[in-house]
Formats: sequence, structure tokens, C-alpha cells
Amino acid sequence: MRRETAVFLAFFIAPLLAAQEARSAADPPPAPELRERAKAVLGVLPAEAKSAENPITKEKVELGRALYFDPRLSANGKVSCNSCHVLLSYGVNHESSSLGHEGPGIARNVPTVYNAALAMTQFWDGRAASVEEVAAVSAVNPIARGMFDPNHMMKVLRAIPGYAALFAAAFKGEAQPVTAQNVGKAIGAFERRLLTPSRFDKFLEGETSALSPGEQAGLATFIDTGCPSCHTGAAVGGKMLYKLGVVHPYPTEDLGRALVTGHAADRYFFKVVSLRNVKETAPYFHDGKVKTLEEAVRLMAQDQLGKELSDAQVAAIIAFLGSLTAPLPTPDIQEPPLPPSPAPAPTPQAR
Repeated sequence: MRRETAVFLAFFIAPLLAAQEARSAADPPPAPELRERAKAVLGVLPAEAKSAENPITKEKVELGRALYFDPRLSANGKVSCNSCHVLLSYGVNHESSSLGHEGPGIARNVPTVYNAALAMTQFWDGRAASVEEVAAVSAVNPIARGMFDPNHMMKVLRAIPGYAALFAAAFKGEAQPVTAQNVGKAIGAFERRLLTPSRFDKFLEGETSALSPGEQAGLATFIDTGCPSCHTGAAVGGKMLYKLGVVHPYPTEDLGRALVTGHAADRYFFKVVSLRNVKETAPYFHDGKVKTLEEAVRLMAQDQLGKELSDAQVAAIIAFLGSLTAPLPTPDIQEPPLPPSPAPAPTPQAR
């Protein structure tokens, strides 16, 4: 190719192609067509994440909310579920890792509890099947809660008179309702209502104006790029475990799912997280090393799909992701009055 021709392509044709790409990103398909495409791979959030094994009742939710906020369910009396999964901060702590009862906790990014009950599995490595299991296991976690004696939490709960009434109301007919399993069920019932419908859901229901033209263009770009091959379902994720770094390796020493199964084939497999409220839940990925949504979008396209996105495509996808941000259900996530402790309270457990 002659040098003059190369210069012409570089300075004249390339900008024209970029402008054409930008126009394409700004002109989504007609709303009805786009809506049907989105419904096919995503879907509208339900009012609650129902469970046949743990039917949601007002009494369970009331108990679960109290347990979620109660720091007395830890060895030092300072750590609650809300310490890491901060409900007023979209269910995260905005740190690269969780906090422990005596300093550093688990070296993984804290995933949000909002919409988590819709996921097929829990934790980054999929080691729990439900939010109930997560709650029951986390409540006696020696790192997060300092619970080296799993029975200590039961001693604390059974010594607080107010909890006896709450457990009896939530689990009617049980001879001893104050159990670790019922702690999980109560917190799970509370979390199963922590769903956050957004403007995107209104768009899917037929309200075309709920998304701006730019957000509709971003939705089309999101689908055309192939993002829903992993981020699918009503939570826009949470439906599978997938290898991080399919096309290009992602630098991490965390083996992910393989640490649970012991299988080499499961190395670097992590849960595909929900993208609901993703603009409010930085930092990103299991290690929290990705600080911006722009970097996360580019890395996912490169490492998972082998695609280099233009600035216009990244901006369009981020515009769509913004439509997944929902108002927090503020009245339902305020810390309730907690049952008062007896005097004297059970002493902290010894290590």
C-alpha cells in the first residue's frame, strides 16, 4: 500500500468509520423489537424471590431484619450482616475485601445482597445453594464473626427474651424455634424481598419512555456484544459459574470454584454476578481490583468475548447499565429496634 493511501485511510476513513459506529450506537432498533429481544434473555424482576423450602411470612421478615442488623451475633459484639453488606450502600462495603471481627476478613470483594436470592448459587465460588445457607453459615463464621464455638450464638439468642417471642411467631409450632437453621431461614426470608426493580423493568413492561434513546442504544449494544451469554435472567446475572479469562487470562492467584471442588477443570471459575445496581457497587470482580465500570466493561469484552470495544460502545453499555440502578427500599432496610440484652449478657467466647 502506498504511503499516501495509508495516510488517507488513517486521517479520513477511520474517523468516518468511528462516526458511523457512534451513530449506530445512538440509533437502537425500534423499542418493541428491542423490548422483545431483552425479554428473551433477561426479564422483569418478580416482587420477591419465592422459595418452596422457606415460604416468606411477615413474621420471618421481621425477625430476619433484626438478626441482619444485630452485632451481638459476633464474638466481639460489633459485627453484623450489615457491617459488610451495607443496605444503605446498595448491599456492599465499597472495599476490595470483607472485614473480619478483628481486622482483615475474607480476601474477596463483598457481593451485594440485593437480588442475590435470585441467583442459582451463592458466594463467588458457588459453595452455598441459597441465601438461607449463606446466612446460617456466615452467622457462625470464625473469620467474619469470630465464632469459634458455633453454639455461642445460640446462647446469646436464647438469653435475649425478646428474640424468644420473635422466633416463636416466625416458626409456629416448633418446640425449640431458636436454632441456627431458623436464623438462616429468617435472614433468608428478609433477603428474598431485597429485590430492586428499576426503570429497565418499566421499559420491559411497555413503558418505552422509561429508557432514554441512549440507554436503549446501550441495551442493544449490550445484547449485540454478547454480554447476555453470561449475564442473563431477571437479575442480569447470577445464573451460572463461568471461567474468568476465557480468551485472555485474568491475573489472579484465586483458584475460585476449584478451591471448593478440588478439580483442576474448575480453576478460575466464579459466579457471574448480577448487574443490577452495578454502577453503585464498585469495586468490581472477585478481588475488587477493578475500580471503574468502564474498565470492567472493557475487560469483560476482551477477556471473556475476545472483543475490543470502542469508546462509543463502552459508553453505550454503561448508559444501559445505569438504567439498572433502582431506588433503595428505604423504609424496609432501616435498622429496627433490637430486643434488649439481659443483664448480665453471655460473655464473649474464648478463642
